[in-house]
Parts: sequence; structure tokens; C-alpha cells
Amino acid sequence: MAGKLDLDPRVVREARALAARAGQPVVDLARSHTTVSVERAVLRLAGVRGADQDGIPWVNRLVDAVRADVGLEHGVAVPVFHAMRATGVDDVTVLAQKAAAGAVRFGVPLKKADVTAARRMARKATGDGLRTIDRRRAERERMIKRYGDPAQRPWIYLIVATGDILEDIPQAQAAARAGADVIAVIRSTGQSLLDYVPEGATREGFAGTYATQENFRLMRAALDETSKELGRYVRLTNYASGLCMPEIAALAGLERLDMMLNDSMYGILFRDINPIRTFVDQRFSRQVHARAGIIINTGEDNYLTTADAVEAAHTVTVSQLLNEFFAHEAGLADWQLGLGHAFEINPELPESFRLELAHALLARELFPDAPLKWMPPTKHMTGDVFRGNLLDGFFNLVGALTGQGILLVGMMTEAVVTPWLSDRDIALQNVRYVLTGAGNLHEDFVPAPGGFIQRRAHAVLAEAVDLLKRIEGDTLLNAIADGTFGIMKRPADRGKGLDGVAKHAEDYYNPVTEALES
Repeated sequence: MAGKLDLDPRVVREARALAARAGQPVVDLARSHTTVSVERAVLRLAGVRGADQDGIPWVNRLVDAVRADVGLEHGVAVPVFHAMRATGVDDVTVLAQKAAAGAVRFGVPLKKADVTAARRMARKATGDGLRTIDRRRAERERMIKRYGDPAQRPWIYLIVATGDILEDIPQAQAAARAGADVIAVIRSTGQSLLDYVPEGATREGFAGTYATQENFRLMRAALDETSKELGRYVRLTNYASGLCMPEIAALAGLERLDMMLNDSMYGILFRDINPIRTFVDQRFSRQVHARAGIIINTGEDNYLTTADAVEAAHTVTVSQLLNEFFAHEAGLADWQLGLGHAFEINPELPESFRLELAHALLARELFPDAPLKWMPPTKHMTGDVFRGNLLDGFFNLVGALTGQGILLVGMMTEAVVTPWLSDRDIALQNVRYVLTGAGNLHEDFVPAPGGFIQRRAHAVLAEAVDLLKRIEGDTLLNAIADGTFGIMKRPADRGKGLDGVAKHAEDYYNPVTEALES
């Protein structure tokens, strides 16, 4: 599809170079800090399982105990495995239980031999967890080879979430049978602000279902059955965001999820999570996603629910370029970058459809090898289901015309009710009709040289370059604090979770980061 917009390759290169320069200080910050969730993810990969009678995971109890005794700045791996050697405990979960009871104290060993031994034990334990992730990735590849991928692009992505995992499963299977290629189990309201991951299967979520390892396991097993039935691999999505981003990424890898919502700034802007906490957590989580072969979905569409979709179009492009840089730095390949954008221009605006085409085609040409995630209208859905279904049809047509990679199914009942199965069926009929009828229409769709669509795309890219220049000069953290993205102002010294961040000491050690970066 290269060349339809006649973009100046020098401008595109400049935009990427500016994004790299603007993003590098944030990467440096992430490489020199850790968080409670990063350290809990390390211990989850080392084998800590379960929760106490109050539902607080043992991994939280263990990290809290280490933090109380020696802080986080050394990492938890050496203090934990040094304590295991000293006490003779050979199960890290048992150690966590003893620590919670006050029966174990932690310290940083002074002797080099003790440090070496603790690091060796930590590498072995976390290596077992990473090998499990590797096996699950290989398992996915075998299943795709056996059952095949969907015949068409974009993949049809549909949300299921009742709050009850046992109700979600039959709904997800029904959605797959009706044509969905990707099932997203939307997360319970408020989970992103929990600084722990709930344990076990859950049946009482709020406008969504809790992301837990057991819920992941149950849904993955159910969709594997459906994949076999349908003769095509059905992908599963959840959310690696919020205060437990690294842990949920690890659990997703262990249970073979295929996609994860993982945006570099969404938690900062829309959940008021501290920027430093978020950038540290997202780098580690993306390293895990890279190892697990998981496709990330970014959240640029959300900016357009608070800011004007025309005036703020360039902020979407800037965020996509930053997300691309952060993702590549963490080891993700282009095929894993489900960069987000959305059909959110006011439909009453003259030429709104042409503007949507320009924005969507710009994203497609800037990131030709990425499976872009194209998001349906939400902000201007009025409750008129007939108008809404028509608007979703226009959204689907833009997806077909511009060759998007992942198309989230729009609901005509958006902003009215949580969709019923019948609503999803009507929405899927809309998608199937448009994609089948349009076929490979994107091959024939070429904007007029120098016409409206080309001019609009060039203008958005130029505005994105100007904004990146300002960000580079004033730092990304200051740009976020000033409300550049989604008109949300989030200073770096505020926000939820800041107290869970620690700067590395000289002897900081993380066996998982060591393995992922090697």
C-alpha cells in the first residue's frame, strides 16, 4: 500500500528520529528504576502462587516483606533466594507464607559467594517460568499451523465481558462461531487501580471480568476447543495495564494469551497512574510480550474520546510513533504492534468520512507492517441504534478501504446498554457484509493526487513533526504534565503508584530482565 499518500520519506524519517529522541530519556528512566509490580512479576515467574485467606496474593506479601527489610532498590531476587539458602526452604511460596507470618527476615548478602549463589538460584527459578512461556508460544505456533489463521484481514475483534467468567465462556464461543477472530475479555471496572492481581476464577466483576491467571486459563482452554471445532485459531485478548501491568503480562505469557492491551500512556492519562511507574512497568511488560509472541494493542483511540478528533489527530500520530519506539526498544517486532486509532470524528462535520479515510490511511502507510487496531465510533453514538448501525457500517468500510489489521466490532447499542448476544450478532452481520462485499477494495482505492485526502494526511504528519520537536525540547514527561495528549494533565511527581517506584542501587539484580535483554 506504500505510496498512496505520496508522503515525503524525509519527513517520515524525521518523525521517527524525533520520536526516538523524545522517548529515549523515558527509556533511560525505565532502565534505572524498578517497581513493586516488576518485582512481583519476577517472583511469579519464579513460581510464587496462591493467596492468603484475605485474597491478597502471597507474592504481594513476599515483596512487601523484602521491601520492609531492605527496600526495593536491590531487587527482590537476591534477598529472597539468599533467604531460601539460609533457611533451607525449597519452595518460594512457602517462603512467602513464612515471611508473611514474620518468621523470615531478609537482607542483602555481603559475601560475594553468597550473592553469586543467590543469583544462580534466581536465574534457575525464573528460567523455569520463561521456559514455560516459550513452550506456550511454540504451542500457539503449532495450533495456528494445525487449524490455520482467519482467511481475511482485518481480523474481527469482539468484546465479551459479563463479570462472570463462566458466563463469558459460552458467549465468547458463540461470538467465535458467528465470525469473531479475536475475543477480548474486557476487564472489571477499577481493576487497573488494584495493586494486586486477584486469585482464582471470578464471578462478580463490574462491567467486565477480573483478569486473573485462572480466568485466563479457563477462557484459553474454551477457545482452543472452539478453534478445533471451527478449523481456525481463535485469539484471546486481555489487559496488561494499570498498577499490575508486569504481572498480568507474565500471567498472559504463562497461559498463552495472544494479544494484550498495553499502551505506554493510557494508564497515566485515563487512570491517573504515576507516569514514572507506568513507563517502568510498560517496558518490562513489553519485554515479556516480546518473548511470549504476544501482539500489543495501544490506546490512541482513547485520546479522541476526550479531545476533538480533527484538532487532535496529530497527537494520535505522535503517540503511535512513540509507542513504536518504546515497543522496538523492548524487543517487539512490527508484527506485534497493534497500534491504535479510531473513527471518532463528529459525523455531522462536512467531509467527515473523507477525513476518517485520510487519518486511517496515514496510519496504514506510516506503519505498513503493523497489524493496526481500528476502533469504532463511541463518542458520537447517540442511542439511536439505526443511526449507530449505519455509522458502524461506514467505520467498517474505512477499515476495508485502508487495509487495517484488527477491526474492533462496533455496537449499535454503544452508550445505551451492555451488548446482548443479539446485538453482537447484528454487529457481526454488519462487519461480514461490508468486508465480504468490499473484498480487496483497498487495492483499487487510491486518493486523487494532491486531493483532499492526501493534503489532510500531509497536514497531520506535519503537525505531528512540529509537536515532536516541541516534546523533544521540553521532554515527554513535561508534555504529559501539560495536557498534550487527551487534554489530561498528569505531572510526573503525582499519581497513583508513585510510592511503589524505586531507583536501582549499584547492585540491583533482576534475573528476568537479564534473560530478556540477552
